[in-house]
Amino acid sequence: MTLLELLAPARNLSCGIAAIDHGADAVYIGAPQFGARAAAGNTLDDIKALCNYAHRFLAKVYVTVNTIVYDHELEEVGSLMDQLAGMGVDAILVQDMALVRMASERKRTAGWGMALHASTQTDNRTAERVAWLRSLGFSRVVLARELSLKEMADIHRQVPDIELEAFVHGALCVSYSGVCYASQYCFGRSANRGECAQFCRLKFDLTDAAGQRVDGQRYWLSLRDMCRISHLGEMAEAGIISFKIEGRLKDEAYVKNVVAAYSRQLDKVVAESDGRFCRASLGKVSLAFTPDLRKTFNRGFTGYFIDGTGDDIASPDTPKALGEYVGKVKEVRRDSFNVAGLASFANGDGLCFFDRDRTLLGFRVNRAEGNRIYPQKMPRQLRPGMALYRNADAVMDKMLSRQSATRRIPVMMHLMAAEGKLRLEVRVLNTDMLVDVEQSVALQEARQPQEENMRQQLSRLGNTVYEASEVVIDRGVAALFVPSSALSDIRRQAVEALDQLLSDHSDSSDQSNSSDHSAPPMPPVYSRYSYLYNVANETARQFYADHGLPHVGKAFERGNIHPDAGKGAPLLMQCRHCIRRLLGYCSKEGKKMPWREPLSLALPDGRHFRLEFDCRHCQMLVYAEN
Repeated sequence: MTLLELLAPARNLSCGIAAIDHGADAVYIGAPQFGARAAAGNTLDDIKALCNYAHRFLAKVYVTVNTIVYDHELEEVGSLMDQLAGMGVDAILVQDMALVRMASERKRTAGWGMALHASTQTDNRTAERVAWLRSLGFSRVVLARELSLKEMADIHRQVPDIELEAFVHGALCVSYSGVCYASQYCFGRSANRGECAQFCRLKFDLTDAAGQRVDGQRYWLSLRDMCRISHLGEMAEAGIISFKIEGRLKDEAYVKNVVAAYSRQLDKVVAESDGRFCRASLGKVSLAFTPDLRKTFNRGFTGYFIDGTGDDIASPDTPKALGEYVGKVKEVRRDSFNVAGLASFANGDGLCFFDRDRTLLGFRVNRAEGNRIYPQKMPRQLRPGMALYRNADAVMDKMLSRQSATRRIPVMMHLMAAEGKLRLEVRVLNTDMLVDVEQSVALQEARQPQEENMRQQLSRLGNTVYEASEVVIDRGVAALFVPSSALSDIRRQAVEALDQLLSDHSDSSDQSNSSDHSAPPMPPVYSRYSYLYNVANETARQFYADHGLPHVGKAFERGNIHPDAGKGAPLLMQCRHCIRRLLGYCSKEGKKMPWREPLSLALPDGRHFRLEFDCRHCQMLVYAEN
């Protein structure tokens, strides 16, 4: 039986708890420093509190320590790793190979057992790369977002003895993660240091080799948001065990809605698997709302190469949230308009539309009367026939602002009596976990039936994470008088024993990051661009030297901006997204562009970025031209 894990983002402690309550089997959260979203750091106290909460459901907590680290920071990051290991964190996600060496030393000398996961920042596109990471002691690899279902399955087939994690939902980086240097080059803010300035969400002109405009200002590198909710079963069959939702900068409402939607779908996958799959944590979730992915922040959705094609992945008209399509504008008056469609509206909704120049404009609903909308300020550009989208749903937001889910672990309770003692056996349903407690009590025959009172007393689990799915009272016990206080005491003892059992089970789970695999040669993925190894400290440099790369260069962030030989400029991005394909001129389809290459992207300040199309590998490369 394979355990399937829904992995949710946690911007902070409250988001992490909301993720667990709404069905996540694990959460990932940023450390105080050294996470790939610098703005999403959390205190160690909050991380510890999240571990305590999650582990009650056998859910796990992973902490992102996945930036590249400078020499003067190594001592500090080592201390952070020690503290995370001591507070029960289940794994850390890393990019810098210095941390792998530090973890290996701690494993050997101090019994340090926290698992290592290879962040998607380590650019995990091939089976060779995954096999090499496995040999280093990683227990899990987070695959590149760009991989198709077939590519995921091929990696699992070639490297079956490592856990594979893949993204299923959320915002997309246009470049392969870990090898994007555009933000650092343009703004001095490194994506590999958690400070990405979102170069890919900027507006560019597209120009040809003569500098002539091919197309005007558009968001050529901006992508829609990933949504693979309908592919979870296929991904599980392909060998993916952890389904990752992006969103460490998203708010609690986003986490609640998206996690609940995916948790329901993963439950269906498990139910239809004939016992081959099961969820990786405990607990039954009860929702007070109906999840709807359209009602949460999104730029429009894409399966993003899941089927091997790159159709419908771009969002060139806007990098902002569109939300759900709600109909077309029908009639416009001086202070209001009506909508042709089936959607219902509420005061406070946020609506948006594209004007005739394809600029996204938005406004707030002041009053809604059926399908007639009275905006706070009537948009002058609104015309009949324009498509209307809702990117803020007042009703859903209000619902998600309250407690919107409860999660309880179903248990079966069995009350028995023998030799002057009460005995209560409590079993966690669908597991082999069981506790058995006894209590001495004076037992005597009851004057009237006691069974219903016994059921009520034992079922009072409201302040715990458990719910009594079934209470069995032995016939002999039902005929006895047992004080309610005794029933309350034995119930409390059983709950404490069950809490301890789950805690011990969580602590004893295999977190080893040792490896029995001999290290294969370094995969030749980066043979042309030495700075793509992201070596920012001496420990990482020595690590690669020990693995056969004695002359690897320093990281881009350390000033190693050497142009690719013969190209005349540094490589800033490697993308599977292709502007030629977006324009309808994919060379694999035999279509030649009417413009002379190379094409370039131009910012309003005059900076140009040359595009090179590596059609053999289905890649678009972005170079800094000047």
